Amino acid sequence: MAVRIRLTRLGDKKSPFYRVVVADSRTSRDGKVIEKLGTYDTLKDPAEIKIDVEKAKEWLQKGAQPTETAKTILVKAGVIAQTNKKTAPKSDKKKKQA
Repeated sequence: MAVRIRLTRLGDKKSPFYRVVVADSRTSRDGKVIEKLGTYDTLKDPAEIKIDVEKAKEWLQKGAQPTETAKTILVKAGVIAQTNKKTAPKSDKKKKQA
């Protein structure tokens, strides 16, 4: 089972609020979760991040892989150290064909 740390969207239309969760990678975005790690509120200035650091570190040690967005949030929360390593850019097949 591939476990991911990712965001689920809550809130009303045009007022997003996210929950940082641990879920199976095959479930839908707002589907069944294994554990809730915290919240991320983009509407506040600056964005408010509340993460249970101990739980997040525990899941990372167990092998859970964060998504790109979740990784950025975990870095801001101080759960994982920021690295200068950049990921490979996603290729756009339409650009290659033209």
